[in-house]
Amino acid sequence: MIKSLSKKFKWQNFVEDGLIRASGIITIVILLLIVIFLILNGFPFLLEYNFFDFLFKTDWYPLSQRYGALPLIYGSFLVTIMSTVIAVPLSLGTALFISQIAPPKVRTTLKVILEVLASIPSVVFGFLGIIILGPFLEGFFDARTGLNALNASILLALMSIPTITSIAEESLAAVPKNLKEGSLALGASKLQTMLKIILPAAQPGIIAGIMLGIGRAIGETMTVMMVAGGSAQITANLLDPVRTMTGTIASEMGEVIHGDEHYHALFILGLILFLITFGINSLSSFIIRRIQK
Repeated sequence: MIKSLSKKFKWQNFVEDGLIRASGIITIVILLLIVIFLILNGFPFLLEYNFFDFLFKTDWYPLSQRYGALPLIYGSFLVTIMSTVIAVPLSLGTALFISQIAPPKVRTTLKVILEVLASIPSVVFGFLGIIILGPFLEGFFDARTGLNALNASILLALMSIPTITSIAEESLAAVPKNLKEGSLALGASKLQTMLKIILPAAQPGIIAGIMLGIGRAIGETMTVMMVAGGSAQITANLLDPVRTMTGTIASEMGEVIHGDEHYHALFILGLILFLITFGINSLSSFIIRRIQK
């Protein structure tokens, strides 16, 4: 009987270990296939067009065969950074309130609201940006148009808040209670305890949440395509329209001729976006490892 159970447990462990390994291998293979697909479809463009010209020129006019990706990269980073600046304080404040202050019923209600907010399709945010936020920004700031970088940044922040808040809240809730109780026993206020004890202890999880929020923002397509304005320019004014890499790929890929120069240029743009996202995730892992040492 004992031998039979031992064999059963060994077989279960073998199957579970095999499934985990297979899942990891499949994920890596899929990732490599995506990279190979992007490279194969983008490489013909590099045979005809200098990569550094593509990366640093500031004019994107495919009809004139001018492919300068810099304003698209700039637009993506502009709305991502601004959305992060808006989302992080709101997310951390909400996470602290849910995990440390709110009573159980309020905590449950806020978590449900966050889940609902996370499930709203991006096209709905786009419609809200066009119908409500755009006219408000245009009138309040006397802007030329309400479809601009600020509009896109605010909406991306709203879309990132559920991700950042959920992960930060779980990290804050996982901080050992004895740290909090020890701080309060030594005379620290509740606010001091939250800011100087609980937040630093939950730092790795908070950083992971922020990085995931950044990845969510920089990879968003539909919302920025609808509300960012669609103008490929480099500007420091958030009330000016901009264009992002994702918006460009989504709006132009369906119109290009398969196999022409413009088609291959969009794949190079997709490869750059992939490398940026991969770099953000790698940086996140590096920072978390350094903090945990």
